[in-house]
Amino acid sequence: MNMAETATDRLRIIMGDEGLARLQQATVMVFGVGGVGSNCIEALARGGIGRLVIIDKDVVAPSNINRQAIAFTSTVGRRKIDVMAAMIADINPACKVVARDAFVLPENLDELVDNCLAACGGRIDYIVDAIDTVATKLAIAELAPARGIPLISSMGAANKLHPECLRIADIHDTIRDPLSRVIRKECRRRGIRHLRVLYSCEEPPASRDAQGAGRRELGTASFMPPIMGQMIAGEVIRRISGVGCEPVRPDGTRAGA
Repeated sequence: MNMAETATDRLRIIMGDEGLARLQQATVMVFGVGGVGSNCIEALARGGIGRLVIIDKDVVAPSNINRQAIAFTSTVGRRKIDVMAAMIADINPACKVVARDAFVLPENLDELVDNCLAACGGRIDYIVDAIDTVATKLAIAELAPARGIPLISSMGAANKLHPECLRIADIHDTIRDPLSRVIRKECRRRGIRHLRVLYSCEEPPASRDAQGAGRRELGTASFMPPIMGQMIAGEVIRRISGVGCEPVRPDGTRAGA
């Protein structure tokens, strides 16, 4: 092992000094430390983000182990924000963490954001919505543009099996995703003209009840939420650093070339 190596050596090669500096000076707020959120936060910490604001009220449960970056048999029962904060510190000790043990609701969203802004010196550069509640997702979609903060929102991973169907798009351009359909309809009703989302255009397979009959259960593959979290982190890192933001064609060539 080369003792002169640092954790940012490979980042610097692709991001450059200026891009890396932007990442190290940035603050990203992530609502939700679940399957998508925990994997997104891990990638942001590895990607050199200087401050992470993490918000979740839940504890690690056995059913989380199949998909969440913080879920192990050793962490079951612990607060998700505590496990996540410890992971961030182990990955990137220079990263400052603001953790809030809170349910995110439309009623407390403004106060919670104000509290976090105060803890961050009045600056949040990006918001990631990785929660499940429709009403709160819509409240975040209204708050972010009103505060002038860029936002990306995760749509559903339930019953999806094909990562190649994941897309980053405006909510009004989404297709075949049940959660996106609900959010899209409400965005039109509320006058939300733009919302950047990660969604899957895969037609979900028929749900299977765990007991074989009765109510439908939503299943989640072990690989889908982590891939979604990584993709969202990539979008945030590109936007903040200014590196790799140009569109890429389906064949992989750059649209500006």
